[in-house]
Amino acid sequence: MRVLTLNGTTGSCDIVLGDSIENLKSHCENQRIVVVTDENVRRVHGDKLDGMEMIEIGLGEENKNLVTVEKIYKKLLDLEIDKSTMMIGVGGGIVCDVTGFAASTYVRGLQFGFVPTTLLAQVDASIGGKNGVNLEGYKNLVGLIRQPRFCLCDFEMLKTLPPVELRCGMAEVIKHAAIGDEALFSYLEANVEKVLSLHRTSIEKIVHDSIVVKLTIVKKDELEKGERMKLNFGHTIGHAIEKTTQKKHGEAVAIGMVASANLSVARGMLQKKDAERLENLIKQFGLPTTIPAKDSLMEAIRKDKKKSGQKIKMALLEGIGKAKITEIELEAVVNDLC
Repeated sequence: MRVLTLNGTTGSCDIVLGDSIENLKSHCENQRIVVVTDENVRRVHGDKLDGMEMIEIGLGEENKNLVTVEKIYKKLLDLEIDKSTMMIGVGGGIVCDVTGFAASTYVRGLQFGFVPTTLLAQVDASIGGKNGVNLEGYKNLVGLIRQPRFCLCDFEMLKTLPPVELRCGMAEVIKHAAIGDEALFSYLEANVEKVLSLHRTSIEKIVHDSIVVKLTIVKKDELEKGERMKLNFGHTIGHAIEKTTQKKHGEAVAIGMVASANLSVARGMLQKKDAERLENLIKQFGLPTTIPAKDSLMEAIRKDKKKSGQKIKMALLEGIGKAKITEIELEAVVNDLC
């Protein structure tokens, strides 16, 4: 078991790697616990949460919204929850995002923690303090930054994931390697089969190294004034794809990374061989790489929260392991891609 710590302006978070969900209560200092989860997680892992008060939310991105948050508020009211209570999100990225947002805004802030059950949530969604929901289907337009007290990453829970969810999580691992750790990128290239088979040493390494990349960036810019935007590599276009297609988040981000690498090449920032290297790695992990028609993307990109006037700030690549924030004309984003 290893512990990484993020000391931020909005709180301090211990990221506990390799502990078991069965030890959850030991991280809560004997506080009253309310667990937020979904139907799938409750069915598979509910026995490990016996005796805890539980709120179940709906499945899927369509439930990551203010309607779900209001339902949680009403349940907390019924349970007579006060500031002595700790909320715990047990689930994937949607559960973590909704739990963090609801906890941060109910009675002006409850303490909260996460037990991320998917690879995507362990390496990204539960880490860094971003908590938010979608508005009219547009990603994360309503939210705030506030650190959980802890994130407990139980690697054994990854064994219950459908293959598609494991692959989606790998999109965020590849992203972190692409923007900040060339050695991790090379390790992924050499160990695809080990990672996909959930070889314990390989999983421990890629989760740890991926989180280290994210923490290094967040510690410099917790409130996303500049440096933290590098973590959005693949997400500006990815969110537009997610909005306009039926792709899962990880699949959309995978396509978004290929598109952003191509944009980096078009702007003379990245060598074509490095863009090809990234695309090949994404394909090796069974993720899509084909960019949809540009007409379907433009409206969604215009709703992106990083837009300012007719320009948008995007994370592009200067090399494998090296990202740069670049301001681009909105029209050029799509025109240079397609």
